[in-house]
Parts: sequence; structure tokens; C-alpha cells
Amino acid sequence: MTWDEEADVVVLGSGGAALTAAIAAHDFGAREVLILEKSNMIGGTTAMSGGMLWIPINQHQAEAGHKDSWDDVVTYLDSLAPGELDPVTLEGFLVGGKEMVRHLAEHTPVRLRTFDGFPDYHPDAPGGRAEGGRSLDNDPFPFVELGNWASRVVPPKSGAPRLTSLYEDFHTGPLPEDVLEERRRTDTRGSGQALVGALLRAVLDREIAFRFEHRALKLHKEDNRITGVAAETPGGTKNVLARKGVILATGGFEWNKELVQTFLRGPMTGPATVPESEGDGLLMAIEAGAKLGNMSNTFWMPTALEWQQQHRNAKPNYLLCLSERTLPGSILVNRSGARFTNEAASYNALGLALHAFDANSFDHPNLPFYLIFDHRFRSRYPAFGHTPEQPLSDMFAAADTLPELAEKLGIDSDGLVGTVERFNGFVDEGRDDDFQRGANTYDNFWGDRNFDAPYRTLGKLDQPPYYAVKLEAGTLGTNGGAKTNADGQVVNWQGNPIPGLYAAGNVMAAPLTKIYGGAGGTLGPALTFGYLAGKHAAKS
Repeated sequence: MTWDEEADVVVLGSGGAALTAAIAAHDFGAREVLILEKSNMIGGTTAMSGGMLWIPINQHQAEAGHKDSWDDVVTYLDSLAPGELDPVTLEGFLVGGKEMVRHLAEHTPVRLRTFDGFPDYHPDAPGGRAEGGRSLDNDPFPFVELGNWASRVVPPKSGAPRLTSLYEDFHTGPLPEDVLEERRRTDTRGSGQALVGALLRAVLDREIAFRFEHRALKLHKEDNRITGVAAETPGGTKNVLARKGVILATGGFEWNKELVQTFLRGPMTGPATVPESEGDGLLMAIEAGAKLGNMSNTFWMPTALEWQQQHRNAKPNYLLCLSERTLPGSILVNRSGARFTNEAASYNALGLALHAFDANSFDHPNLPFYLIFDHRFRSRYPAFGHTPEQPLSDMFAAADTLPELAEKLGIDSDGLVGTVERFNGFVDEGRDDDFQRGANTYDNFWGDRNFDAPYRTLGKLDQPPYYAVKLEAGTLGTNGGAKTNADGQVVNWQGNPIPGLYAAGNVMAAPLTKIYGGAGGTLGPALTFGYLAGKHAAKS
């Protein structure tokens, strides 16, 4: 093989897992670390995310006085996926997670804090934490510190970057105007932008090199060891030597229609991730002989189609549906006009409800489904980036009556009218007898904090006009892929490590399988195994 470029560790991708892997590889002894990025931007889906990390038993949790234990965490996770957890990768996550958090705190500009009061997503499950503590939020990061590199970071999903952290929004309230003005001056950003910005600053401080528009498609192998990677570039194929290892951190396969149809347990129609997530890393791992795991699952998230580009090869843009379905005065209905789940449940759990199957009609009766709300809701709350003062785009349907709205949507009119009447009765009674919406801490967390529970999330729909948005079975990224050990090494079907090959993030089989433990349930494990993979590769 003639190598066009050489490095100790080659990282594929530039999301949170990839950047953390590159930092760890450098800090634990790799002299040359190289990042190959398929696009010309940095940050992947991490940059568009909330940026939180779910890391049980972490140092910030202990400093804030939140008690936690290994037994409680394992009990909680096992109750959500009985018999499905791999003890090897679970131990890697629980041990490596707190080590990763400490390393970032001591050696990078990343600043995390415990989000007091943010409950686990299943707070009533054994071992769950209704009071929070396991989810970590990022302090806002000034992008002025990135210089020209700031323009390389993938922008938020819609609108301008947040000036504040979610923690500040919930615990501090509106910031003084002089503070906000200073943040505008320094281009300070919160959420996933803050996480990627701080990680990128750490990568730049270490003089780790990026190679953009380098799409890795083939791994080189010699005597059963992965020795490098072949990448497609604007100048042709480029072969890169990896003396110590290649770390796959290329994201999931949700934008690859064939892989989605082959592996996922049910329809997935609206991915909310960067369109570069086409399964490149998964296909390379399969060719290298990797054992696969968790292939039928994904991190489910209801989404709505914002716009569909018309020209060839362009990808549609899907927006997350979160507060729109949890604030009082909205419901979700299927094509029968019926509610079918607790609208305020965690997005991952709600996604599973979309895959109910009718053996008679031989289809999924809850797809398509719709968000329904009334004028009161519209006058109080933003919806998919539209404030109450702004005109609504074509993604919204509107009508003066519920039967007219049902006709526009093509759903059952009597069913919708009856459903709204029944739900309004539950609001009067202060309890949802059908799906227990508002009955736990998590449901009310995302509601309107101006009201008391359960009215933070329960509210009538009785003020016309009425509105609707068609929703999709979306995802925050597939989470099935190459199985690894506790060090992030990809293993073969015999359970033995494939020398020189590592995986982290959505390209690996999720260490928590189908579980979304709490806010940051994707990024917590992703950054942990990025850290573990980089550390092990550097020392190999």
C-alpha cells in the first residue's frame, strides 16, 4: 500500500463522539491525530442537539449533593430493558462516563453542570431519579474564541443559536440586558452549539488536523489488523495510514433508505439529523467482520416536515416536536381522530407507540399522526419556530371547526370531535384517565411552569380556530451498529476485538440498547465511548 497521509489515530466524523475521541487520543499519547470529515462542516448532529449528557454517578452530581449508586442505576436501566443489557459495555459506560466528565473538566474548555430538577425520563421506574442529577448541561460558550472556525460549526436546526443554557432558562430566568448584549458581542451560544464549540476549541488547541470532504468508505486490513482507511475526496481516492487505530464516529444510518428498511423495527419517516448519516461507518464495520447489535432500534423523536427541497440530491428538513405536544392545549391523534398515547411522555418512548400494528388492516394505525391545538394555544406558545405574532407557514392546517379541520387532514371527523370532547372532560377533572398525561414529574417538566401540575401539560381545546400539523415517525439517530467491548474496540462475531478498529456514537451498538435514560441519553454514551476509544487507541 502506498499511503497518501499517515497518523497514529484516525477519527472518522466530527460530532461530539469524534471530537472527544480525538482529544482523548492526543491526551493519552498519540503524537499525530487526524480527523476525516465527510462534509465541510464540524459538529454533526451534536451541534443541532440540546447538548446535554446523561452520565450517572458523575462528579458534578456528587458536588451538588445528589446521591446515586451503581445499584440504583443498574436497577433503573434493567427495569426498562430486562435482560437486554450487555454487562461489559454497561460497565464501560458507568466507569468511563464519570472519568470522561472529569477529563473534560480538567483539560478542556467544556463546562458541565448538574441540571437540578431535570428528572430521568422514567422517574417512577425503580432506581429512577425524579429530582434529577444524572443529566448535565453545558455552560454557554463564546464562539469568538473559535475565530474563523466558528463558521465551520453546523448551525442549529432552526433559528439563531441560543444565547442561554437550558439550565439558565429554568433556574435563572431572564438575564439582564447587559449580559445578553455581551453574549451577542462574543457570539456566545448554548446547548449543542456550546458543547461542540468547546470541544472544537480543545481540538484546535492540540493542533489536531481536519481533512474536510473526505468520505471514508473502505478500511484497509493487514494480517487481521485494521491499518488505515480509504477516503473519497474531491481530488480522488486517498489512503490514510492509522498506526494505532481507526475510530468510527460517523453517526447512524437513518438517511440510508435501504439500511432503514432492512433493519429498523418499524417505519421511520422523518430523521432530524444531519443528512451525512448514511451508514458509512456501519458498512465499513460489517465488511471488517464486526458483530452487530441493537439493529432494530433508534432514538425515536416525533418530527414535522418544515420544507422539502425540490432539486435532485437535496434532503428535506424535519423539525423536532417537543414542547408543542407537552404544553397545555394540544393533543396527538391518529387518522381515526383518536388519541393513542400520553403526549407528554419521553420522545423515545412515544416513538414506540407509533409502531402498533393492526393485523386486520395490516398497517400501522397510528401513522400518519397529527398535532392538534386551538387558538388559545396559538396565542400563548411558539410552534415549530413560529411565535404567536408570526403568520403560520404552509406546514400548518387551520379551520374554524373541528369537522372542517378533520376534512382538510383526511381523518375521521366524528372521531376527532369525540376525542376532543373526552379530553376536555379529563382537563375539567384534573386527570387523564386514558393515558395519565400529567401524572408524573417528567410530564410536567416540559409543560407551562406558570401552572401547577397537572395543568402544566393538561389544557382544553375549545377556542376556535383549530390548527394541525402532520407529524412523522422521526429519529435523533439510529443506535444499532458495531458491537464493542468496554474500551470501545469493535469485536467480531466470536467476541474478539478487531485490532485497530474502534467505534463510538450512533455507529456503535448502543450500550443502553433501546433505553433513553434521561436528557442526554444519546450524547452521554457517545462521548463516553469516544473518550474510551481514543484513550485505548493511543495506548495500544
